[in-house]
Amino acid sequence: MDIWNQRHVTVVISGGIASYKALVLIRLLMKRGATVRVAMTAHASEFVTPLTFQTLTQQPVVLDEFTTSDPHHVVHVALADWTETMVLVPATANLIAKVANGIADDAATTTVLATTAPKFVIPAMNSHMYANPATQRNLKQLTADGLFVLTPATGMLAEGYAGKGRLPEPEAIVDWLTDQLIQQTPDLPLAHQRVLVTAGGTREALDPVRYISNRSSGKMGYAVAQAAREMGADVTLISATRNLPVPTGVKVVYVQSAADLLAQVSTEFPTTDLLVMAAAVSDYRPVQSATEKIKKPADHADLTLQLTETPDILKRLAPQKTHQYVIGFAAETQHLMTNAQRKLTSKKLDLLVANDVSKPGVGFNGDTNQVTLLQPNQAPIKTALLSKIEIARTILTTAVAAGAVQA
Repeated sequence: MDIWNQRHVTVVISGGIASYKALVLIRLLMKRGATVRVAMTAHASEFVTPLTFQTLTQQPVVLDEFTTSDPHHVVHVALADWTETMVLVPATANLIAKVANGIADDAATTTVLATTAPKFVIPAMNSHMYANPATQRNLKQLTADGLFVLTPATGMLAEGYAGKGRLPEPEAIVDWLTDQLIQQTPDLPLAHQRVLVTAGGTREALDPVRYISNRSSGKMGYAVAQAAREMGADVTLISATRNLPVPTGVKVVYVQSAADLLAQVSTEFPTTDLLVMAAAVSDYRPVQSATEKIKKPADHADLTLQLTETPDILKRLAPQKTHQYVIGFAAETQHLMTNAQRKLTSKKLDLLVANDVSKPGVGFNGDTNQVTLLQPNQAPIKTALLSKIEIARTILTTAVAAGAVQA
């Protein structure tokens, strides 16, 4: 389950030009399942109207603590008590100064002072204002008081020149917030577990410019790494692809060949609790890789390549298992269940994820997948066609239910 699902989030908006980005941030949080309410300063309402935020969130906006339709509740205290996570965005120099010094002179700052929920501060201001010793002193005070502060981005400012103080893009803010929440939530299903995930299709060099590989994009492995991090794990991703964004909070190690992958997995495996071998490992490699580009012969004769098997990583790791829970993948185009069951048994896996990559929307390169989960001595579990992140969450939830996490 997404850590934002059903979470009560209060977004405190102060008067900066970047306040328009708060609309996108709120929409992203709502898509993740959060219920969002807004408190605004008077200056903020000069940039974006309260009605805009009210329409977006379908919640009343707190702007004036002396105006209420419910005489039984003090406006700022009621909102503060409701809040589970508070985000100050954009946090201007003025708002930062007030919060750092305990000043509560409007509905927004009294709500900040009244809540006991974790507070996340996203500064945005002119670069000179950000660098001012007073602002830096106030930011240090916020951190000392237990608030979490995101470093602003460097880029073009409203004044027409570049500098440090720009509000990060909403997607980056959500990633940072999510990772901060994960670190503060000790009861997540994979908390304190070391999860190792492999992803992408390995490449076996023919010469300096050509290689043997497969159609794997790495998206499924990256989705598993993201889902494991969402569930609280300490995640290392060993990737044979470099063209996908690395999930926030995940350590990545890049490899190229099956031999590289074997060496890296073997190094990490002894301290791993859960291994997910989602990489599509090349089955064969050239017996010898040419040191120079292979040229066409003058007589245009056919080229014959001599190939040899690459190491079977899972078979090599099976005898080394002590406490590890191991998940493998089987991408098939025929006899799915027969081939998958054979792989589950021969490689001594705890769980196998099988999919028929000949079907539309399943397997390589796409954003969706449909899999069958096999476990020893249990009935197979077949999923619907879902996004790869939902498939990843299903895989890990099944593993946790089967005892992947040890006390």
